[in-house]
This record gives sequence, structure tokens and C-alpha cells, in this order.
Amino acid sequence: MKKILIFSLAYYPSNVSGAEAAIKEITDRTDPSDYEFHMITLLFDKSLGRHEKIGNVDIHRVGFGSLYLSKILFIPLAVLKALKLHRENKFDAIWSMMTYMLFPVSLLRFLGLRIPYVLTLQDGDSFDKVFKRFFIRPLAPLLDYGFRNASLVQAISSHLAQWPKLRGYKGEVIKIHNGANPRDVAAVFDEQEIENLKKELGKKEGDIFLVNTARLAYQKATNITIQSLKMLPEHVKFLVVGGGDEEEMLKNLVKELGLEDRVIFTGMVDRSVVSNYRKASDIFVCPSRSEGLGNAFLSAMASKLPVIATQAGGIKEFLFDKKHNPEKTETGWVVEKDKPEQIAEAVKDILANPEKVARITKDARAMVLRKFNWDMVAKDMKEKVFDQVIK
Repeated sequence: MKKILIFSLAYYPSNVSGAEAAIKEITDRTDPSDYEFHMITLLFDKSLGRHEKIGNVDIHRVGFGSLYLSKILFIPLAVLKALKLHRENKFDAIWSMMTYMLFPVSLLRFLGLRIPYVLTLQDGDSFDKVFKRFFIRPLAPLLDYGFRNASLVQAISSHLAQWPKLRGYKGEVIKIHNGANPRDVAAVFDEQEIENLKKELGKKEGDIFLVNTARLAYQKATNITIQSLKMLPEHVKFLVVGGGDEEEMLKNLVKELGLEDRVIFTGMVDRSVVSNYRKASDIFVCPSRSEGLGNAFLSAMASKLPVIATQAGGIKEFLFDKKHNPEKTETGWVVEKDKPEQIAEAVKDILANPEKVARITKDARAMVLRKFNWDMVAKDMKEKVFDQVIK
């Protein structure tokens, strides 16, 4: 049995986004007799233990909470923890989840620990934000060193697959997509549970709920969806599922626009029940400014919600409409960045054309089932990534 050490800044049970979900879905589907996984992650929540096993991953938490200083110190603390764990376990490879997790790997190499390592690119931020912020620029050579010496780079989209060569990586980039939420794929729900949720959310007869289940960050452009409500009828409301850095700003915007009765903030929601919120809603809207791929979009398509989004980053690999992609089967409604009026027009088109919606959502779900399946992803990760790095 081979042993892999994972570096991921965040992980279950809290602070879960697409990258963390990908690790869990892949490791849970990997035979424990083939690979043993350990992870070093940040102790965001002090109520959690320093060590526990979640699924097929042994979790080792370092740091002292979600304070900014704790995040800064994560890198040296992770390096020290990795050296200790390697003495105990003799890891065969390292798996860095997202660009910044090259920092501990590069430092480990300088300290003499030079085992094969894989980088998975799942970054949702833009290239400039990842590499060119003022406090990252001085450290960029360390990231470039990590890219150049990677045994293999795997990216979840063609968009992200362009990054490694720009940072000096000379090898092949393996593209393996993420998958949709398994609950949305299975499409098995307790109808009474959904009805109860609608009542809890205050959804009345005739209400149309727009929904977004992505974190509240700048690149998700949740403020643009809120602005679009001013151009839509009163019965169209917006369900904002999740939390994030922009939550306070977005709530202030809602008050400023007088939309308190039309925007519902749920706060953080466990990923195991996020599908229920999609099922209680009518239209998924997320006009992202940047996106690595977009698990939430794929999950919405799997649940047969009509999807309104930009084609930012990896989204353009699965979201098509006749105007922008006349040669492809339609899977949603494409809007430009920062254009609330286009979101409003797309919502009106969806509400006015139920037959068109039925056709597009059926085709979108079929595409997700065919191309974005976690069983297939896990198989590809084992055969095309782990088995290639650990001979």
C-alpha cells in the first residue's frame, strides 16, 4: 500500500468548497488497499480535534484558528508537521491541492525532503489575483520553483491547464474534471422535506426563487444578481446559500436597494443538505468574474435547474447557448460579466418559455452525467495521476 500526504488549507467538516469536496469524493472512491491518505490542514475551528479520520483520509490539523496570522503561519507549521509525519509514515508522494499549497512542498525540498509530488489546480481566482497581488509577488519565485519541479500537474479545466507553462512547468498537464454533487446526480429527495424547507424559507405560492450555492466572494459576483432583482417582478426572489467574506457587504447592498423582502441569506449550510436548497428553488444564477471550473453549476445542472452564468474560466467548457456557441447543444443561459440587465432578461426568457427550459435542462443534466461523474474522476486520478507518479 502506497502512502500520500495531502496539503490543503481547508477541509471538512467546515470551510468546504469545490476543492475540498473533490479530495473527499476522490479519496472515498479510492481502494484503501491501494493508497493510504494523510492530510495536513489548518485548524480553522478550535472545537475540532488535532487529529481525526474522515472517510479515507487521516486529518492532521495545525494552527490556532481562523485568524489571519494563523493562515500565514500555516506554511511553516505544515512543513514541520510534514517532516514529523514523514519520519513516521515514509510517504511515497505528496498531493498539493491548489497553487498556494506549493509553498510547503517547495520549502520541504529545500530542507531535503524530495519525494514525488502532484499539483492539482482547482483555483477559482484569476491568474492575476493568484500570482500578482503585492504580498504574493515577492514569493512568486517559490511558487515557480514548485511548478518547475512538480512530478505531474493535474487541472480541472482547460482554462487552468494553461497556467503551468506560464510558471515554468515543462511536463504534461493532465486534465481531469470535477464531478457534480452526488445527491443532485442521484435525484432522490424527500418531497415532504423539500416542502418543509420552502415553508421555512418563506416561499409562497407563485414565488420564483433564484438561487446561488457558491461562497460569497468577489469572483462570484453575487452583488450583480442582487442588482438584477430591481429589473424583475416582485415575486422573483433570491436565495443566497452559504457564507463568505462579502456577506456583510451584500446585506448592506440589499438594504440600500430596499430588497429586504426579496433576498434570503441562509448563512453557512452543510454540503450534505445544499442539494435541498437547489431543489426548493427555480433558477440557478451565478455571474462569476472568474472560475476554475464550477462544481456548483454542474450540481445545479444535475438537479435540472436552468442555469444563468457567465463563461468565465472553466465555465465555458460546459455552459453553452445558441448566441455564443451555435455549434453546441444548449445547456444554459450565458450572460456577460457585471451585467444585471442581462440576468433579468435571461430570467424573463426562462419564465416565458417552459418548453425551451425543459429541453435545455434535460440536455444539461445528460451532459453532466456523461462527463462530470465522480466515479470516473476517481478512476482517472488513480490511473492517470497517482499510479504514474508512484511507480
